[in-house]
This record gives sequence, C-alpha cells and structure tokens, in this order.
Amino acid sequence: MHDTWSEWNKAYLKTKKDLTLQGFIVNDFVVNLTELKNYCALKDIKIDGKARAEFVSNQK
Repeated sequence: MHDTWSEWNKAYLKTKKDLTLQGFIVNDFVVNLTELKNYCALKDIKIDGKARAEFVSNQK
C-alpha cells in the first residue's frame, strides 16, 4: 500500500500509461465504497484488491 494518495496516483498513472503503450485499453472506474462494502458483506469476503477487482468486473 502507498503511504499517500499522491504516491498511489503517481503509481496508477504510470501503470495506466505502461499498459496503454502495450496496447491495452484501460477503463477508469470509480468504486462506490458503500456498494463495495455491501457486495463484500453479501459474498462474505474480505475487502481487498481481489474483491475490488471482482466487484468492478461484475459491474455493468
């Protein structure tokens, strides 16, 4: 985990750029934290990176 939002954002932008240069299409997605909490509670799973990825992949 990054210590600050600024550090996280810098890493995010670098990763997004790198993936784009490799030919990937990167879609930004804002996660509603209440919806994520409810999703994890319903599935009885820990809120972590894997859960966030699953949550986002199941959004329409």
